[in-house]
Amino acid sequence: MTAALRFSPVTAELIDYLTGVVGTDHISTARADRALHARDQSQHEAHPAEVVVWPRTPEQIAAVLKAANDQRVPVTAWGVGTGLEGNAIPIFGGILMSLERMTRIIAVLADDFQVTVEPGIGHKDLNQHLTRYGLFFPPDPGANATVGGMLANNAAGIRTVKYGASKDNVLRMQVALADGRLITVGSRSVKQSSGYDLLHLFVGSEGTLGVITEATLKLVPIPSYMSAVVAAFPTVEAAVETVVAVRGSGLDPAALELIDASHTRMLRETEGVDLEDYPTLFMEFHAAQEASLDYGLEAVKQICEGMGAIRFRATTDTAERRRLWHARHHSYEIMVRSHPGKRFFINDVAVPISAYPSLIRYVEQIKREFGITAYMIGHAGDGNVHVEFPFSDEAEYARAVECNGLIVLKTLELGGTATGEHGVGIGKTRYMEREHGPALDVMRAIKQTLDPNGILNPGKIFPEMTRGHPP
Repeated sequence: MTAALRFSPVTAELIDYLTGVVGTDHISTARADRALHARDQSQHEAHPAEVVVWPRTPEQIAAVLKAANDQRVPVTAWGVGTGLEGNAIPIFGGILMSLERMTRIIAVLADDFQVTVEPGIGHKDLNQHLTRYGLFFPPDPGANATVGGMLANNAAGIRTVKYGASKDNVLRMQVALADGRLITVGSRSVKQSSGYDLLHLFVGSEGTLGVITEATLKLVPIPSYMSAVVAAFPTVEAAVETVVAVRGSGLDPAALELIDASHTRMLRETEGVDLEDYPTLFMEFHAAQEASLDYGLEAVKQICEGMGAIRFRATTDTAERRRLWHARHHSYEIMVRSHPGKRFFINDVAVPISAYPSLIRYVEQIKREFGITAYMIGHAGDGNVHVEFPFSDEAEYARAVECNGLIVLKTLELGGTATGEHGVGIGKTRYMEREHGPALDVMRAIKQTLDPNGILNPGKIFPEMTRGHPP
């Protein structure tokens, strides 16, 4: 499939039609608007679309897609651009469909622990609204990503170890197809066994099969008791072995994060958090009863001390807990500020929890062999790690790409995946054949069925669609 040869440019007639669909205040060909939507937070090269549209209803989304499909113009959906793999970069130009203005909470179904929302609402904004009901939407990727973007990329974050990723917290969606049809997939029933699981086909498809226009999400009660735990270890190996021990103990952490010594130093110096310059585990525990929380904290303390922790600290103070997680969530921004003039190549891989120590040992080996600066931070409780490579020139970038490739191949050898939560986007397409084998042909067949003209977010997921474009 060579989509670049099949696409047509955006014409004046098409812009007139789109203006009639969304209104003059919701369409732009201005250079500034196109540049603002030309790149995400990744290192991938910017590619501006030819026109930006801001639909406000599912029907407008469907009408835009139908017109684009009829004229074979590419369409890339956009949330707020917090992606880290170039997932929403319109590398073939065409129409950039921004869902930023679709932010309504359609219905809070508190008795069913559900909420129905438009795709453009940020998950943090949603949870702020839900506090009045004593409920929250658990996936937390850090940035205030939109719900639509989270579902499109199957975003996860710090709480996945207890509550699951986005795919585990959605019940029903409305999706606009390339030909303009609006379909509903899934059901508000928690138990579903009717037909093919189209709901989870669209979750994680990165806008290549359809555009999410509405979603009904699962909610959970805000825990009555929460605690944060910080445990420092003399070596990365000891910290990682502790991750496996905690997961195997029967304890149920809501979050279990690994932060290397370089990160702890930066967080202490910039955020003032009380951390040592050692590899550190951040943990959080939730409970309905204080006694249950106390039991869990004592058990995890014994595990950490038995594994050689040089410092263990637990707190139930809300302000202190929020301060720690605020620092963790902003670690990337802090790292960028600490390296002026540098950009970052961010690796994202995940393995079975039993293979996590082997993966981390391999990363340490790669760092030594290449003499490369790299930082590790990750959702260790899920077997997920991010290796972050700073670079300032082509030579450093090429070395980061090489190291990233070796880590991905080792991850696949260990039974893992090339991307734990950032999605395939542009950079991971080269590993899709290796990871999926003949199953990738099935994905191609599904793509061909739902999007025969290839207009939906072209250049993502499939390796043949990104040839000639930067990794």
